Amino acid sequence: MTYSLVSFAAAALLLVVGKFVMISARRRGRPYFAQTTETESFDVSRLFLASFLTLFAELAFIRWISVEIRVFAYFKNLTLLLCFVGFGLGCALARKSVRWKPAITGLFGLLLVVYFPLSHGKALENLSESLGGGADVQIWRGATSWSWPHFFIAAILISLLLVMLIWIFVPLGQIVSRQLNSANRTLMGYSWNLAGSLLGILCFLGASRLMLPPWVWLGIVLFGFGFLQFDSQDRRIIFALLIPLFLLLYAPAKPNRYTMWTPYQQIEFARTDQGGHFFRAYVQVNHTGYQSLVNLSPQFLDHHPGLLKEAPQNNPYNLPFRFAEPSPRVMIVGSGAGNDVAAALRNNSQYVDAVEIDPAILALGKREHPEQPYADARVSIHLTDARAFLRRSQQKYDLVLFGLLDSHTQLSDYANMRIDNFVYTEESFREAKDHLNPNGVLFIKFQVDRPWMGGRIANILEKTFGKSPLIFTADSSYSAGATCFVISPSARVQQALSNDPTLAGFVTDHAKTFPKDIPVTTDDWPYLYQEGRWLPHAYISLGVLVIMIAIFMYLQIPEARTAPPSLFYFSMGAGFLLLEAQVVSRLALYFGTTWQVNGIVISAMLIALLFSNIAVEYGLNLPKSLLLFALLAGLGIAYFIPLHWLPGTPAIVGTMLAGIFSIPVFFAGLLFSTKFRNVASPSAALGANALGAVLGGLLENLSLITGMHALILIAMVLYCLAGVALLRKG
Repeated sequence: MTYSLVSFAAAALLLVVGKFVMISARRRGRPYFAQTTETESFDVSRLFLASFLTLFAELAFIRWISVEIRVFAYFKNLTLLLCFVGFGLGCALARKSVRWKPAITGLFGLLLVVYFPLSHGKALENLSESLGGGADVQIWRGATSWSWPHFFIAAILISLLLVMLIWIFVPLGQIVSRQLNSANRTLMGYSWNLAGSLLGILCFLGASRLMLPPWVWLGIVLFGFGFLQFDSQDRRIIFALLIPLFLLLYAPAKPNRYTMWTPYQQIEFARTDQGGHFFRAYVQVNHTGYQSLVNLSPQFLDHHPGLLKEAPQNNPYNLPFRFAEPSPRVMIVGSGAGNDVAAALRNNSQYVDAVEIDPAILALGKREHPEQPYADARVSIHLTDARAFLRRSQQKYDLVLFGLLDSHTQLSDYANMRIDNFVYTEESFREAKDHLNPNGVLFIKFQVDRPWMGGRIANILEKTFGKSPLIFTADSSYSAGATCFVISPSARVQQALSNDPTLAGFVTDHAKTFPKDIPVTTDDWPYLYQEGRWLPHAYISLGVLVIMIAIFMYLQIPEARTAPPSLFYFSMGAGFLLLEAQVVSRLALYFGTTWQVNGIVISAMLIALLFSNIAVEYGLNLPKSLLLFALLAGLGIAYFIPLHWLPGTPAIVGTMLAGIFSIPVFFAGLLFSTKFRNVASPSAALGANALGAVLGGLLENLSLITGMHALILIAMVLYCLAGVALLRKG
């Protein structure tokens, strides 16, 4: 029996025992989670803890579930929206008994479904394919056709998962709204709410930075649930549930096989040895094959004759150097565990700038790669985002190599786009071209699963260089294969072919063509993995599903049937989420698409809201019409100012851009707090704000059609609706 089966069985048994304990307690007249108190006295620590857990749990579930159920990673904001639905529902149910039983049931229901050992993850994999199938968006290992029967079955299953996720956040919304309702000064309570939320984000960023596993994050959430209990009996049962949670989430490591949760993704590493020596290692990212660590040194290949079916010089890792000048100066974008770096050293490169975003993959390469390329003095390591390095570096190179850095499944959990989106844009390739020497070569390796993906890269290169790239495939019996795109501002590529007839013959035999009529990706529309400027039907279907679930949940509230949510708070929530997405995506261009940068951006926005709230609380009383005008003016400045006008280094430009966007954020906070100060029901206002954020998250998908910059205009429309509500006093 495997460890996963034993641990799952033990966890399930403990949960069954816990259920019998709760049934027995109810029969004795001491039921668990039986609070019926409709109001609570104000408790700063309780408000702060609930606010902390809301943001910490939100990020924890966004990260965890997008790894374990892949469809959550691909569809923009799906997990985030469900967290808002749950929190908003909790705000609306502030006067009801705190719903701890559904929350805990939802938490362990998700865990049991995800880690059910007999399916080996296949059921959830098929679920992802059924929901994400379609030739118009690249889903890794996804189907290329649409099946309505499969979709409806998957929709039912995913609905159950979504409802369980919603349940987890309902009691947090109830507690936060109860505390705000009972606060003597509403804005003071709101300040503590913002401060707790800010700490929740920072702590989760710290946990990600320390590469702590999910049993720690979700254990903190469950532990916090325990401290929010009034009754010691309830607290003990929740603390006891930490044991089955640990059993379900803990994955023991072995010397040749282990799992890491890096700041960006889950990594599973497995090494194969032969005769006590390294043979090959596999790296999976979010349960999908990502990279193999291979030994292509002449000594190793001599000891393993027949391992490499292709000629060594035709291996995808060695091919780029056949096009470059001898002893080239090299930049590798996405150096990973070091295969490309090792190839550069084998081919006598003068020096190598190796750019990699994930510190864990880099450390893994330093520790595990058999050729030890990162230990060579000719190699300079740059732990940063590719675009950030391209903008910052002033070096010129004979070869700029884009390794196989397509992210497969990983998205930036704030920007809701894959972390490599900004790498494959027209502006990025122009920056790479600017780093080439006159005879420099740009070499791109990519796993092209759809013809339009290859056509897009070819079109961007042609638009950047004014000529068509050389395109061919390169397979390998030992290492990863790739589709290769080669181009140079000079005639260097053609010279390499004429000087090396065997290379020319190889390229001719493996030549590849792709369709031409594919829109190129830009920094405003960086959606590399989507075929065209439209909403994929799977996005529409899931969006409708989320709306239906949100409406169904909302209609369970008796008051909701007679009183619609406040238009002002609803519009402010929707507008703020769009503004948040815009700030994150823009600053990612200058500081990198990283967890740290995105977390700092969101934290800065919360700090701006906190300062604006404190300013209103301590006497700032500007007319609401003036605040609305300043907010719209700030958004207009952010929309119309050309980014290329901003002078200075990328860091300076990014800082200036952050300052520009801080203006509308600050005035939005002032407007919200001015209205919130005298609100009759803080819980109702907060609930409407959370539900508005759901709409904002859905509207963010419009950037797939309009581009990201246009989201500012949509945010302006939403804030204008808030202005209309002010005039109507709604």
